[in-house]
Amino acid sequence: MSGGEGASAGIRFPPPLIFAGLLLAGLAADDWLGLRPAMPFPVRAAGGVICGIGVLLGAAALFAFRRAGNDPEPWKPDAAFVPGGVYRFSRNPMYLGMALVHLGLALALDSMGALLLLPVAVLLIDRLVIAREERHLSARFGTEFEEYRRRVRRWI
Repeated sequence: MSGGEGASAGIRFPPPLIFAGLLLAGLAADDWLGLRPAMPFPVRAAGGVICGIGVLLGAAALFAFRRAGNDPEPWKPDAAFVPGGVYRFSRNPMYLGMALVHLGLALALDSMGALLLLPVAVLLIDRLVIAREERHLSARFGTEFEEYRRRVRRWI
């Protein structure tokens, strides 16, 4: 499953910072614009559960990625193609985990601003990060990646 040596996907900005930045911007917007609704306890509790699921999903993806010899930093070349583990269900479980953490924290913290900025974060990751990574993986791993791409959805 090794793909040999090659360039990276050309991602220059750490994707976790996109989610973190927009989460923080949403929390700030809540204060500036008075967007904090009083969400009922079950919604806040569900947010905690969703956040926990996101952390576990991201950790499982990171573990599988590192076990294959890959560095999770998207500006570094991939040592191997990873179609197993949580990657059997999502081509991007790390980003899905980050999105779930963002969603969970927004709910747990009563943040309407963070909820409203979540689709922006997902769109930025999808268009500016995943699209580049998939072009790179297709060029690097060829048919193996294309078959995987046909079998497994981008997000869920």
